[in-house]
Amino acid sequence: MKARTLAAALLLSACGLASAQDATKALGGLLRGVNPGGLLNNLTAPTPAAPAANTDELVKLLAQSVDSIDETREQEIGRQLAALLAGSKPLHPDLALQRYVNRLGRWISLQGSRPNLPWTFAVLDDPGFNAFAAPGGYVFVTKGLVDRVDEAELAGILAHEITHVNQRHHLKALAAKARAGLATQAIASQLRGNAANALSGQVLALGRNLYSSGLDQGDEFEADREGVALAARAGFDPYGLPSVLQQLRTAKPDNPLFALTLGTHPPAQQRLEQLEVAMGSRLDALSGKPSVPVAQRLQ
Repeated sequence: MKARTLAAALLLSACGLASAQDATKALGGLLRGVNPGGLLNNLTAPTPAAPAANTDELVKLLAQSVDSIDETREQEIGRQLAALLAGSKPLHPDLALQRYVNRLGRWISLQGSRPNLPWTFAVLDDPGFNAFAAPGGYVFVTKGLVDRVDEAELAGILAHEITHVNQRHHLKALAAKARAGLATQAIASQLRGNAANALSGQVLALGRNLYSSGLDQGDEFEADREGVALAARAGFDPYGLPSVLQQLRTAKPDNPLFALTLGTHPPAQQRLEQLEVAMGSRLDALSGKPSVPVAQRLQ
């Protein structure tokens, strides 16, 4: 069976979630204990349902070396940051859409270097054009993004975010910020809260700063390059992501729907130029597949 046919079959099979109830469970309990607010504007960190007792240890380990963060600790950090993202906007109520994005994301993640992570994909109910990832296998896209792309483009975006997780880009950025003293500032800002919230606040403050400022340009370029290859391995048109970048290139920086993405990523033209050099014509034979609207998959 060809990769493209297999990808489509798995999206329509039991590869992902079998029911709406399973979809809710697969979102990792993020619907609990979070408060809606403006997307990454004046973020108030949600209090985790069960704050980890070793959050202070996590921050200390981050400040020392990313290599000291094993997968269990990575997933704990990711769980807290995922709660932060899910707390900034509610999850979209369309469970069919949530199931579809989970199936698509999980299929793509199986082609990557860390297929055994407990991957979770979710759609935030926000009109903006944004996508986010958190350590340990959490990936979010906004409804506004899904509405503006086809399946191959969405696959390219998810592959880009999956690459961030696979390469531990967010952990490395958090470690750099922790070493820069932001963790100490977070402790001071949380002193008026209780001890558990203060400890949790260290990680969340680092996360808020990270999602507001973005990753290093080198990390974004790597996620573009590896994401294109990952989407191709999953059976999707490798030019899906470049097509999205073409759309971003024409977006106006003062458009509030695109402002966060444009403000936290390298210029789209620069990303396209980097991809052109990396891709050349090597993936042309895998391109030219018919566009599949997301709405068609949801029927």
